[in-house]
Amino acid sequence: MKKTTGTDRKITQAWRPATQAIRGGTWRSEHGETSEALFLTSGYTYDDAATVAARFAGEQDGMTYSRLQNPTVAMLEERIALMEGAEACRAQASGMAAMTAALLCQLSAGDHCVAARAAFGSCRWLVDHLLPRFGIETTVIDSADNAAWEQAIRPNTKVFFFESPANPTLDIVDLDFVCGLASSRGITTVVDNAFCSPALQRPMEFGADVVAYSATKLMDGQGRVLAGAVCGTDEFINETLLPFQRNTGPNCAPFNAWVVLKGLETLSLRAHKQSENALTLGQFMEDRIAQSGGTMLHPGLASHPRYDLAVKQMDACGPIFSFVVEGRKQAHAILDALNLIDISNNIGDARSLMCHPASTTHAGMSAEERTEMGVQEGMLRINVGLEDVEDLIEDMDQAMKAAGL
Repeated sequence: MKKTTGTDRKITQAWRPATQAIRGGTWRSEHGETSEALFLTSGYTYDDAATVAARFAGEQDGMTYSRLQNPTVAMLEERIALMEGAEACRAQASGMAAMTAALLCQLSAGDHCVAARAAFGSCRWLVDHLLPRFGIETTVIDSADNAAWEQAIRPNTKVFFFESPANPTLDIVDLDFVCGLASSRGITTVVDNAFCSPALQRPMEFGADVVAYSATKLMDGQGRVLAGAVCGTDEFINETLLPFQRNTGPNCAPFNAWVVLKGLETLSLRAHKQSENALTLGQFMEDRIAQSGGTMLHPGLASHPRYDLAVKQMDACGPIFSFVVEGRKQAHAILDALNLIDISNNIGDARSLMCHPASTTHAGMSAEERTEMGVQEGMLRINVGLEDVEDLIEDMDQAMKAAGL
């Protein structure tokens, strides 16, 4: 591959996904390095005043300041855009920086946003608390109710915002319907795709306008750094998002971008193997949870209420599922009895992790808010990793027995 081949869209768009994940966006310096170079710099120098003036005027390509551009971050942005099927991407400091930027860059006082009620706790905080502070009206709905999306539309509705699958309830949104409805009404869809990544689901293929990520999750996949990303059209990224990002500064650090670049090289392999392990573990647990009066929330199992839709939209079931037991006491007893699986509130990691959302990711919400979202006291969420699935089954088996299941 030549030094600039990875940045030539005429070439890279024809590559298949596995090739894009390894070589997309790669730009090599005069040294011809094989691994992407890490540029730890805050600023840049210029040979003459005319050059810097032209760059700041947007008349000449080139770096100006690392709040706007960095060669390592630019490689990550191009690679994610390729994998997502987007025209452009901007990397962010974290997943929540991505969600915040994707919303605030386009919403103003007097606008209206419709959001799914089932969501990561901080995403619901944006909708319930932050947006209204700026005079932005919000409505939360049951995302599985297609009619509810249409009923919630007002003359000033500008954005639909949702996760699919949702965290931690694993609600599945009908992407074709919701994105089609939004498009017909001139509404922008912002989809949080962190539970899947582009290796398992590409919302833009179903008509999504903007796809946002916590790249901390599957994209890094090894619990190392925080990062986020927002993907969209060139017009949205450069004319709507970039002015917000330039002036507020939620930028991804070059080192973090480099780590995520390395993670993308194995993303598809990890995501599909973890999905396979998650399905096997879920199948082992399903009858036992049901017999105890509990509930499995696993999009890869036929018992999931939107299983057919999940299979249609996702290449695999994903590494994350939830299940509900009798209450907080029994849920904590399972966690305390684990020997192999870690108690942790992260997801997307190559290690298996489990948490109790009501006392971790959604602890900042009231009991009434959690109930409205479907986050029950007996709910546990598990991220299934790359360990031998038989070891995971044995650990889950003994933990459930210890908790009386």
